Amino acid sequence: MGFVPNVVTFTTILGGYVSQRDMVGAKRVFGEILDRGWFPDVTTYTILMDGYVKQGKLVEAIKVMDEMEDNGIGTKEVTYGVMIEAYCKEKKSGEAVNLLNDMVEKRYIPSSALCCKVIDVLCCEGKVEDACVLWKRLLKKNCTPDNAVLGTLIYWLCKKGEVWEARKLFDQIETSEPPDVMTYNVLMSGMCEAGELCEAGRLWDDMVEKGGSPNFFTYNVLVKGFCKIGKAKEAIRILDEMFEKGCLPNKSTYAMLIEGLCDSGEEAEITRVISMAMSSGDIDCDSWDLFLTKVVGDLDTGESVLNRILLENAD
Repeated sequence: MGFVPNVVTFTTILGGYVSQRDMVGAKRVFGEILDRGWFPDVTTYTILMDGYVKQGKLVEAIKVMDEMEDNGIGTKEVTYGVMIEAYCKEKKSGEAVNLLNDMVEKRYIPSSALCCKVIDVLCCEGKVEDACVLWKRLLKKNCTPDNAVLGTLIYWLCKKGEVWEARKLFDQIETSEPPDVMTYNVLMSGMCEAGELCEAGRLWDDMVEKGGSPNFFTYNVLVKGFCKIGKAKEAIRILDEMFEKGCLPNKSTYAMLIEGLCDSGEEAEITRVISMAMSSGDIDCDSWDLFLTKVVGDLDTGESVLNRILLENAD
């Protein structure tokens, strides 16, 4: 008995054409399925939609989805994902939100990544409040909150200058796991940008108390924050802690610190910063370039200052 092809067989062939970006061939195979009197299933339609989406042909993908629904084929989770991502890519937040709501109403749980994309496109359009409302609605539909979504919302609230709304959201949302270091970093950065160093310090303490370990970005956030409010000498204390914790600074750390010291009229402290860096025994080339530019760049005093630093750090 010979091999008898069916819808699954043709769907596999259709998928092959899609993977080769040959949508003419894919559409031809789809037509053959119909010509044989068969009914394409949701997988067939979704693969065809995905092919159009990946070529940026959103209108064609929408036509396929409409045809699927007209033929009484129910939309599945993966189909929603394909189309929601397509709408997000085209910055069509309204359509993305509508599909996401429809998806949830049919008891599908969207992934964190998918939620992030919808929330991000809303925020990019300046609809930060709408994004927060959407997320709270999703929580009521049993979507599990996580750090990725929380971090995205906090980032956009802080970018809009609404740092206390971000802090409120941070406190309100009970995640299945404690906020991660990245989420703390985003909120701390927003607080520092707003000049709320005390609140940033409280967040730091809260993170450490809950077992979080500050990373390079965390330290840089505080260095930048102190320099911004004219307390660059306090930032030197942060630099010292970085060395103690084995979290080595790089050019961006030193550049912020040196600029802050200059702005606050404490240029003399720059030699202290360079001495601390040399004592650590681990300075990258970019940082050396910065030091040489800042110190030796002053032809009147640079050479003597550099000599003094080298003697202080000589074995």
